[in-house]
Amino acid sequence: MRFADLTTFRIGGEIAQFIDGTSEEIIQHTLQNFRELQIIGGGSNLLAGDEFFSGTVLRMSNLGSQLDYDACSGGMITVAAGVEWDDFVAQTVSAGFSGLETLSGIPGRVGAAPIQNIGAYGQEAKNVIARVRTWDRIENQQQTFTANQCGFGYRTSIFKEKPERYVILDVTFQLQRGDLSIPITYPELARELGINEGQRAEIATVRQKVLEIRRRKGMLLSDSDRDTWSAGSFFINPSVSLEVINSLPAAAPRWPNSDGSFKLSAAWLMENSGIKKGEQSGGAGISTKHVLALTNASGAKSSDVLTLARRCQRGVREKFGITLEPEVRFINCSI
Repeated sequence: MRFADLTTFRIGGEIAQFIDGTSEEIIQHTLQNFRELQIIGGGSNLLAGDEFFSGTVLRMSNLGSQLDYDACSGGMITVAAGVEWDDFVAQTVSAGFSGLETLSGIPGRVGAAPIQNIGAYGQEAKNVIARVRTWDRIENQQQTFTANQCGFGYRTSIFKEKPERYVILDVTFQLQRGDLSIPITYPELARELGINEGQRAEIATVRQKVLEIRRRKGMLLSDSDRDTWSAGSFFINPSVSLEVINSLPAAAPRWPNSDGSFKLSAAWLMENSGIKKGEQSGGAGISTKHVLALTNASGAKSSDVLTLARRCQRGVREKFGITLEPEVRFINCSI
């Protein structure tokens, strides 16, 4: 098995030992018997090196979900880590539950949602996660976290900070039954829906519009579209101080954080540093649709992607004095 067969970048070398965790029994047995492991899900946020990987890779492929619904708490839906994220979102929308519709089309599996605290179009996973059940590799036993124990932040969590300790087995989401979405706070999506920011729309319509936007940006996986042979957004939107904000052009988009800092658009920083859609370095390229996505444009190696990523970092740092941090995870290679 190769990482190229397991990741959306379609890049990466041969793996010495691959275990497909199709059941919780296989997963727990592997976790108890292999101390040195690389654990992956859908491979949608991962860049692997081209060299032979001498270790063991466990893929989370366990399936299943369970719904417990009452009128007061809404739907408490427990979903196995190996379920494809967008399949789960589609099921909740079809069943008439709101809360996940703006997170439609994100590649990967359910187990990755708490790790990255995935988010899009004004919604984050932390807002609908009730608890996360894990395997604690230090204590060698199950441990369940309530939402306020997960250490959620912007694209981070305790699970991301301690990847060698906690392996997510399933996630419980708390959703509301109803035909209307959560309030739409993202301007682009509100315009697509023809509503004002803060208003709601039919959940099925919101999902459809989100998928259309993501498709235009090359963010929906497609065998025929090389722009989607990527890990989505390669860099996270940086948070900076007021002093840095005051040094930037007024046109630079910014959003206030609760701690007094400001979040900036990594895409705007890249575009205004001279980085252009479609430019290439070896076989790697900047998406022709979205500057924040680095792609396998033409038989790329991991080294091509890393070279291009470093060029993006250098351009933004030289222009604005800001260092972009990668959102992707690296195995057998490093930026």
